[in-house]
Amino acid sequence: MSKIEEVKSMVEAGKAKLVPGLVQEAINEGNSAKDILDGMVESMRIIGDKFSSGEIFVPEMLMAAKAMSKGVDVLKPLFEGQKITSLGTCVIGTVEGDLHDIGKNLVSMMIGSAGFDMVDLGVDVTADKFVEAVRNNKDVRIVACSGLLTTTMPKMMETVQTLKSCGLSGFKVMVGGAPVSEEFAASIGADAFAPDAGSAAVKAAELASER
Repeated sequence: MSKIEEVKSMVEAGKAKLVPGLVQEAINEGNSAKDILDGMVESMRIIGDKFSSGEIFVPEMLMAAKAMSKGVDVLKPLFEGQKITSLGTCVIGTVEGDLHDIGKNLVSMMIGSAGFDMVDLGVDVTADKFVEAVRNNKDVRIVACSGLLTTTMPKMMETVQTLKSCGLSGFKVMVGGAPVSEEFAASIGADAFAPDAGSAAVKAAELASER
């Protein structure tokens, strides 16, 4: 088993104490920081799939996220050497009229563990506040809009359309939440939909790499 495979296995297992040492060993073996990060992102994809299918639950997902975060900490100095401090900035918030934050907080933790700098706007966030956050933070690659209430879906649509027409560029819009579907996301012009926190982290990394 290669060191990257070992890293992936320990991330999936949520072994936060073992992952940093294995990441360093993978670096010493000559693997690039990007390849190691890609391996850990793949682990989170697997974790997301297992969570979606009910094989694992929130505690196991949080343990995997923590393990990956520890691994990313080891890689960050290498990315800084390439003048890439992270995968970029992700702005996240629950849309206007919705005060739910548990799902949003979990998604924020997972995307952060994948190597993004997080800007969490909290709950009941207006479309203009999302735009302001994109304008006022550097290197925003992802804007993640969460919503749990069916009644706030029009606000999610308004938020996505406001972001798309604000004149700023370089970022992709991702949406999610219990009443949100892939079809709804496409219909309102979002770039991506994530059904859960694990897949949100994977999708965010994929979108950031498309730039």
